Amino acid sequence: MDNITPATLDQQLLKQVFVHNLNRIYFGKCYLNKNLAHIMQLASFTALQQAIKEFWDDVKKQIARMEEVYKLIDETPSDKNCNPIKSIIKDEFCLDEEQSIPILSDMDVIMYIQLLEHINITSCRMLMMVAKQLKYANAQQLLTECFDESIDNDQLFILISKEYLSENQ
Repeated sequence: MDNITPATLDQQLLKQVFVHNLNRIYFGKCYLNKNLAHIMQLASFTALQQAIKEFWDDVKKQIARMEEVYKLIDETPSDKNCNPIKSIIKDEFCLDEEQSIPILSDMDVIMYIQLLEHINITSCRMLMMVAKQLKYANAQQLLTECFDESIDNDQLFILISKEYLSENQ
């Protein structure tokens, strides 16, 4: 593989990159939205169930924001190339496998959700950079709100982990 710096992308290619990656996180969030009720049922710890509910509310807000981004840039969502993200979400860390103690299942749920939020954080960060280059100020703001929520959710699940572990010592 050559170590040649890629050429600067023109506006059309930048938009293609933007839409491609927006599609990936949008359809990942849509799939997650359809499956969070099941994931919430797997949690044994009340605070974890409440955190998942809060996370789910944020997922719905993020989907609505991304739908607004599509309108702003005059695009229609397409899940044509979204299999990698959907595969990660569908895998669910084998959450349905019964564990010998509830903490194992709960920690799997926490790690799974944090993994998804880290993907969202990384994707939003990149999309915000591309939106800035494309001068999509409103889209950039909407993505910043999604990014901030994902950071907050990641912190929430860290706190839940600490609370769970300290109560069980």
